[in-house]
Amino acid sequence: MKLLVTGAAGFVGFHLSKALLGKNIEIVGLDNVNDYYDTKLKEDRLAILKKNDQFTFYKIDVSDKQKITDLFEFEAPTHVVHLAAQAGVRYSIENPHAYVESNLVGFMNILEACRHYPVEHLLYASSSSVYGGNKIAPFSTNHNVDHPVSLYAATKKSNELMAHTYSHLYGIPTTGLRFFTVYGPYGRPDMAYFSFTKDILEGKSIKVFNHGEMERDFTYVDDIVEGIMKLVDKKPEPNPDWDESQGDISESTAPYKIYNIGNNSPVKLMRFINALESALGIEAVKEYMDMQPGDVKRTYADMTDLEKDINFKPTTSIEEGLGKFVEWYKQYYSAG
Repeated sequence: MKLLVTGAAGFVGFHLSKALLGKNIEIVGLDNVNDYYDTKLKEDRLAILKKNDQFTFYKIDVSDKQKITDLFEFEAPTHVVHLAAQAGVRYSIENPHAYVESNLVGFMNILEACRHYPVEHLLYASSSSVYGGNKIAPFSTNHNVDHPVSLYAATKKSNELMAHTYSHLYGIPTTGLRFFTVYGPYGRPDMAYFSFTKDILEGKSIKVFNHGEMERDFTYVDDIVEGIMKLVDKKPEPNPDWDESQGDISESTAPYKIYNIGNNSPVKLMRFINALESALGIEAVKEYMDMQPGDVKRTYADMTDLEKDINFKPTTSIEEGLGKFVEWYKQYYSAG
């Protein structure tokens, strides 16, 4: 197995690559190391990965069709985990074109490369954001996801449609992973738990949106990585008898599958803040705010399929996970 991980300098890509290298799997890492957030954090993640001689890195933007084509031709990966994307709901309101370039054009380039240089399995990051304005919880892959409330969510839904087309036309086995609020050490500074930690340690107030009436299915990064690793070798099989009126809409007559990958245990925002305060040993100064555009009140993953197919069940509580994050944060930033 030679596994291409796009977004290898990113949060999930780094942890996944590190875990796979620990299994002695050859990893080709790709990232454009952009400045959406602190590039030093990305470079430090890469420095850890580069210590392993099974890891090869290319600084490439997925929107560069020729460079992606050349990479597939030269490296000939057997499996692809496509995690490179422009992330962030709110940033998609400020800079929509970045999402089109990375999440749509970039994904098309990956699909085309998998078509012309066939791979055994393409796994790619979707998002819980695709559930948009849905009210029924827990969110199931059998639910309609045609009502996104951010451009970011719309690009992720588009990725699922594009993947299905290529699975149908060219027989590429594709698996989409709808991630639910991943957190942990070496995480993304634009995420609430990260910025809250920084502000609390600096004595600044934190902004509590929707006056604290929010729930998130927080999922610790090690649990996410375990799920992805179990899925790498489990390529979807076509179901020739599939009927959309009766069958599971997360599969089809093509070798295509969609999974939720979350904690199946939504946490109220105030419990999350209390757990963070406890880990830091500091009470936060809270500034209660209205809901932000593009945001949703609750995310809650139905994990039935993943539990049935790969016996996946996350085990990390929010208290344990935030404790590990705070320990890393203080060490990395020499803080507190």
